[in-house]
Amino acid sequence: MNKKFGPTIAIAVIGFFLFMILTSSTFLTIDPGERGVIFRPFSTGLDKGNIYQPGFHVIAPWNTMFVYDVREKQLEETMTVLSSNGLNIKVDVTVRVHPSYAKIGELHENFGKDYLNSLVRPEVRSAVRKVLGRFNPEELYSTKREEVQSMIETDIEHGLKKNFVTMKVALIRDIALPTRVKDAIEEKIQAEQAALKYEYILQQERKEAERKIIEAGAKAESNRILNASLTDNILRDKGIEATLNLAQSPNTKVIVVGGGDSGLPLILGGN
Repeated sequence: MNKKFGPTIAIAVIGFFLFMILTSSTFLTIDPGERGVIFRPFSTGLDKGNIYQPGFHVIAPWNTMFVYDVREKQLEETMTVLSSNGLNIKVDVTVRVHPSYAKIGELHENFGKDYLNSLVRPEVRSAVRKVLGRFNPEELYSTKREEVQSMIETDIEHGLKKNFVTMKVALIRDIALPTRVKDAIEEKIQAEQAALKYEYILQQERKEAERKIIEAGAKAESNRILNASLTDNILRDKGIEATLNLAQSPNTKVIVVGGGDSGLPLILGGN
């Protein structure tokens, strides 16, 4: 009986193992947020032009599917670089990237699934060193911070894009200078602010002095014109007009006609 069923059992065992191999190798599910690229060792090799989308796929057991997570990933890098004058600057940088969906094959061929370490990290370090090496510590600490940020972002984006990775953002979290350098820069900035404040006060004082000079000149010119216009006849007429107004007043007064050097009436008294 054993001889009769022996071949059958052997065939069943071999069939079972073949079934297990085929089911584990030929049926594949790519999840949302993933893409696949297939390697066919006996025909076309790495099929870079055919990117497998999320879903259920059947592949030959001798082929290999490389599945990539194409969701956005974050890389944080802390490094020490040299400024333009040779001082050590500690920099913390964060970048967020994801693979170019249609270029998974090229990315796999050139850098592999660990592209964050084989591509992104070196590009970030290279860009940060190159850009920060153009500036001195004072510029990095104050006036050029936004410009440095923009230059680093542009440089990293260019380097990654040509290697099939899309950069979403690059951020400089912190730029740490040596303590003595930082203190010296802050003292200089404070001194510059004080000088600007003093210059502003001086400007205001100059403007006020100029205003007073102009005002005094205007008054002097007004008096000069007035004095030039006050002739003896005008003064006499004004005096007569004033005398007439007083004479019409109900109060008692004594008027001496022809008194004074000018010959105008003099009012000597009244109630």
